[in-house]
Amino acid sequence: MQTGGGGDRFPPTQWSAIVAARSADGAQRERALETLLSAYWKPVFKYIRLRWNREFEDAQDLTQGFFAGLLERDLLAKYDPEKSRLRTFLRMCVDSYVMNEEKAARRRKRGGNAPHMALDFDAAESEVTAGAVDPAKLASPESLELFFEKEWVRSLFGLAVEDLRKFCDVQGKEKAYRLFEKYDLEEGSASTGYAELAEEFGIAATDVTNALAWTRREFRRIALGRLHEMCSDEEEFRREARALFGWEAR
Repeated sequence: MQTGGGGDRFPPTQWSAIVAARSADGAQRERALETLLSAYWKPVFKYIRLRWNREFEDAQDLTQGFFAGLLERDLLAKYDPEKSRLRTFLRMCVDSYVMNEEKAARRRKRGGNAPHMALDFDAAESEVTAGAVDPAKLASPESLELFFEKEWVRSLFGLAVEDLRKFCDVQGKEKAYRLFEKYDLEEGSASTGYAELAEEFGIAATDVTNALAWTRREFRRIALGRLHEMCSDEEEFRREARALFGWEAR
């Protein structure tokens, strides 16, 4: 997927889950946890399953427990963006949590203090059991970092795609989304030309070009908005955006 484009601007929103997580306002803290949970629960679950070789139910309980205690233990107050990226910090917190959590604590009632979000652990498990990653290859710090980063990007883009789908529905752009899904998301779509898409969807080739340009632009906007929420300040956001999208902030 082409995500570049030097003319794009970063989203104006200033809301940050990292800042909100340190707020005295309970509603702000809960919203912050929901934001972080939506982007990081899958990477955390898969990491626990593969890195720590935990069974499905155990990894599920540990994932819920980790996020339930993320704000309780005020872990985010210790996060320093000058020293590491948020995903690196959270991965290290997961390691510490798994090592120190006793059996009784691991078996706490699922979702006890966590936000009421439907987490599709079965879908995440199917991705784990598909065998895309060999646990034996997660032995070095570098490989662990790379694995967690890839899963975080997968999660972030998945959220952005779903946000885009909903946005297209509201805007009456369902066909534009289906073109985006067909051409940019489906495997093997690179061999499909715009002329073929135009014939399949019953529109002009220029309409295919315009629709794809629009959806890609909206996807970048939405993904950057999601990213912005998970950064503590503008400098961290720009560093992450450059690393993720490969272009300079403007």
